[in-house]
Amino acid sequence: MPAERTAAPLPVYFLLLPGFLLLDFAGPAEALRIAQRLGVPFELRCIGPDAMPVSSLGVPVAGVAPLPDSLPAGCWLFIPGLLSKTLVERRADTLAAVKWLKRVWRPDIQLATICSAAVLAGEAGLLDGRSCTTHHTLTETLRQCAPRAKVADNRVFVIDGNIASSAGVTTGIDLTLALIGQLAGPKLALDVAREMVVWLRRDSETPQLSPFLSHRNHLHPAVHRVQDAIAAEPARDWSRDSLAALACVSPRHLDRLFKLHTGLAPLDYRQQIQLAQAEPLLARLDWSLERIAEAAGFGSARDLRRVWLKQRGTPLKRKAAPA
Repeated sequence: MPAERTAAPLPVYFLLLPGFLLLDFAGPAEALRIAQRLGVPFELRCIGPDAMPVSSLGVPVAGVAPLPDSLPAGCWLFIPGLLSKTLVERRADTLAAVKWLKRVWRPDIQLATICSAAVLAGEAGLLDGRSCTTHHTLTETLRQCAPRAKVADNRVFVIDGNIASSAGVTTGIDLTLALIGQLAGPKLALDVAREMVVWLRRDSETPQLSPFLSHRNHLHPAVHRVQDAIAAEPARDWSRDSLAALACVSPRHLDRLFKLHTGLAPLDYRQQIQLAQAEPLLARLDWSLERIAEAAGFGSARDLRRVWLKQRGTPLKRKAAPA
């Protein structure tokens, strides 16, 4: 149930550090600004150790207030991610921000880290015992700096009580919309998404890496040809022979090539693409599971459930689209 909205302003702080990723800041901030215009009493404030930090695109942001000695009860604190170079350099302002986080943090503050900012929160000890995520290139780094955190791989965002984290870039918008929905209700979050032309709201269970983009970092043209064909027609009844014919090799040799260059068998790759086709349809409650299974190329709803469990490791559960 969403929290009751009050007329009292809800302070939302953005901790901006030199080298902050501009979209990590602008995306969530725009969502909150629109929600504010639609009646949610957000009060946006930018704070940081530098009065004019320069963003990842070289654009400075003026009017950033100094880091306060404390934060008000119930406020929200967003931390946009940093350029990789800035994160590795361990600049004095970054270290000062980590110390500040340790000092001002309280359980009644809603924290939202975007992308690599989870590493800063982890270093401050805020993620101990909490489920969290970050950009897929930084999950091991996060595990190292926050060994007591429960780092989730390949997730768009994770909300664990008052600790929220996202994979970065556009996923910061998804996380912000989810937090707005928790506070002000799904209808208002949907209105914000529509104004932002966010056509597909991703939830916390959505994989960070699309199967359509995964397993493509190889150079074998025949394997790419097979992958292109499957991605173009996921629902087609692809046989081993038909796929092998596209690659101009025998079915057994295609299995070997696919495993060597993608790490998967052709069947597993096809099933991942089929599930990616089926997943957005699951939110259409006016469609039966049989119809969804047919649209994604499965023989039956039972086959869809079986493959989902095999590929995702959890039973298939239908739910309404994120509001």
